[in-house]
Amino acid sequence: MSTASSNDLPRAVRREPEKSDEAASKRLKEGIETVLALLFGAIFLGLSVVVSVETLARKLFNFSIQGADELGGYTLALGSTLAFSLAVMGRAHIRVDVFHERLPKGLRAVLNLVAIVSLASLGIFICWLAYRVLLDTFEYGSTAPTPWATPLAYPQSLWFAGLIAFAFVASGYALQAIRLFLGGHTDRLLVDFSPKSAKEELKEELDDLALRHEGEVS
Repeated sequence: MSTASSNDLPRAVRREPEKSDEAASKRLKEGIETVLALLFGAIFLGLSVVVSVETLARKLFNFSIQGADELGGYTLALGSTLAFSLAVMGRAHIRVDVFHERLPKGLRAVLNLVAIVSLASLGIFICWLAYRVLLDTFEYGSTAPTPWATPLAYPQSLWFAGLIAFAFVASGYALQAIRLFLGGHTDRLLVDFSPKSAKEELKEELDDLALRHEGEVS
């Protein structure tokens, strides 16, 4: 009995750091998701205020600030980059998974690894292209062909920052997937990086509905 207990002890000790690491990773993920979601919401809330003011000014005072459409384009570009990161963290990027669940576990793990590494590579490549665009903008002092004549270096810098965040998040997930794959943690790789199933999406919707219901009751 004492021998079995002494052999089991190191396993228990090893499990504790693993659980604490998982909990820390989960907290970090939730924190980043919250920050990105708040930024995303604030950006489009601000745009809605500008559009409302523009509409009321035109209807009531026959006056236009002549920039709502331009600001909308910048908002869409920046909001999209934030949505890219949120989609990675929420496993919301679309994947053709008709046959995915019918494949052997090992092959599914390999496909999940290839998918996230490909996405991270795409994010880095897009960042490189955006960097070259931004350099040209600074070099030529480009401005928008609009009444505001906005120096494009400002919105493009924010757009570039959002793309960097996307590449950083995707690369972090890719490194995590590689670590799990090389460590033989196939089950964890399948849980964290497989496309969302219909049951998972339904559960998320039901949980969200329950939270909204609790908020209304309270």
